[in-house]
Amino acid sequence: MDWEGQKVAEQLMQIMLVVFAIGAFVTGYVVGSFELMLYIYAGGVILTTLITIPNWPFFNRHPLKWLDPSEAEKHPKPQVTTSVSKKKPIKK
Repeated sequence: MDWEGQKVAEQLMQIMLVVFAIGAFVTGYVVGSFELMLYIYAGGVILTTLITIPNWPFFNRHPLKWLDPSEAEKHPKPQVTTSVSKKKPIKK
């Protein structure tokens, strides 16, 4: 799953869980059944899991382009530099 696919999966998961929670609450309130509300929400969680967790092809629309090993050797890694703070000497 690429980065954009992860973003889409996260947004889809949040939207689906909120929709199922509201739908389950309204249905449970109208019917007057807490058990029915829990079943509807549990079904929504299972459906959301089946849609968002597997690596479906529509989550891989923006694949990363990696360098070949021979090309990576031509470009050295950036060196980490440490910055030295320049403090003024304290005069007594």
